[in-house]
Amino acid sequence: MAGSDLGSLLGGLLGGGGSGGGQGGGGGNILGSLLGSLLGGGAGGGQAGGGNNPLGGLMDMLNKSGLADQAQSWVGTGENKPVSADQIKEALPAGTLQKVAEQAGVTPEQAADEIAQTLPQAVDKLTPDGQVPSGSLEDIIKAQAL
Repeated sequence: MAGSDLGSLLGGLLGGGGSGGGQGGGGGNILGSLLGSLLGGGAGGGQAGGGNNPLGGLMDMLNKSGLADQAQSWVGTGENKPVSADQIKEALPAGTLQKVAEQAGVTPEQAADEIAQTLPQAVDKLTPDGQVPSGSLEDIIKAQAL
């Protein structure tokens, strides 16, 4: 599925193997599931999707959820501001976190914690020029040549 493909790409982007099955390499897979969910479907996913680029939709969602300062710090070229698992839970559409957790085989709390830890780094790496690039998420990730 698209989520696992995105997970592999994001796992590589974050420096972990995308195939990691246990505790260590799940960040890319959880982010892949999240972005895949926002891209296409299920559990309120279409709400945030920006065409083939759920990154833009995710940033809009974070901005509307009161996390504009954090989200902009990840896109910008300065220091990345942290985000908490509770803030992630509040920001995501209803059902999305549950779906992502089920796909990753973890609890929603673990998924929120993993997203909070890996999302700032992933967004930072996907936006090296200080702005959200256009194009499909897969193309954006591949363009980073990581």
